[in-house]
Amino acid sequence: MKRTPHARHLPLLVTASLVLLVFIAGALVYPRFASFGVVRNLMVDNAFLAVAAVGATFVILSGAIDLSIGSVMAFTSILLATLIEQHGWHPLAAIAFAVIVGGAFGLAQGLIIQAFELPAFLVTLAGMFIARGGAFLVHPQSLGIKHPFVADVLNERLSLVLPVGPHGVTIPLLVDIALLAIAAAAVVLSFTRLGRNVYAVGDHEQGAMLMGLNIRATRLSVFTISGLCSALAGVVFTLYQQSGDPAACKGLELDAIAAVVIGGTLLRGGIGSVLGSSLGVLLLGLIQTIVTFQGNLNSWWTKIVVGFLVLAFVALQRRFTR
Repeated sequence: MKRTPHARHLPLLVTASLVLLVFIAGALVYPRFASFGVVRNLMVDNAFLAVAAVGATFVILSGAIDLSIGSVMAFTSILLATLIEQHGWHPLAAIAFAVIVGGAFGLAQGLIIQAFELPAFLVTLAGMFIARGGAFLVHPQSLGIKHPFVADVLNERLSLVLPVGPHGVTIPLLVDIALLAIAAAAVVLSFTRLGRNVYAVGDHEQGAMLMGLNIRATRLSVFTISGLCSALAGVVFTLYQQSGDPAACKGLELDAIAAVVIGGTLLRGGIGSVLGSSLGVLLLGLIQTIVTFQGNLNSWWTKIVVGFLVLAFVALQRRFTR
């Protein structure tokens, strides 16, 4: 049976409805929940996860998986801190180099997958260990960043102050980076040949091959984008923490995958959107915020709720694909 446009967007509509319902519930139960400060903190605290989810969206849309996201973020984080603090690099040069390294790492994983026809799960699992080990080789412990350009320019002067509330609301640069990454990814997936190819490969790889699409180039592009986004997420995480840490971001690749699935992207690929993944990140952040506002709940309840949400959306996807 041919899917109607309404059916294709059903998972996205479910996620958007959940985000709205959870926010309204929080606002009704907790007096200061629906404030500009809470919304601002929600965006700031989840900016790096949003960027990571952008890369994960490309990979999952193509019908693959990337388990190296969190490790690449940690590697980028400690690489930035080491280059800036111990080797005297300017922060902008260090950021550019780290993002290029992340893209090269993603491309290398894609080349191995294509050359040896290996499952992406196993190759990126190996990549997860390699990047994590590399992070500890760069520097074995966390390292603070005290460079004035990072503290004064990137985290202060480039912040946007919105004239809302009695004292205004400051939106730091890391939120702008996340929003730009989401917007750029949405444009690529919606209006470029690469975006159409990603959807086609994920929906039916054999059919895409018969149509003459370059499957190899699409796969390599997807994993390169994932590596670039993982490194950029590591940059955002470093700005958020103002330090590098080789042990950071453990399990964050699972959070990114969960956000993508909850956002309505099918695990088999072919259907989904960056907007849905962004809503998935917001939903995870809202759940964490509610747990924090409650005060007497263990923070691990967030993981439990997310687990049930993932199961619910996988079941919804199963029914949808039927």
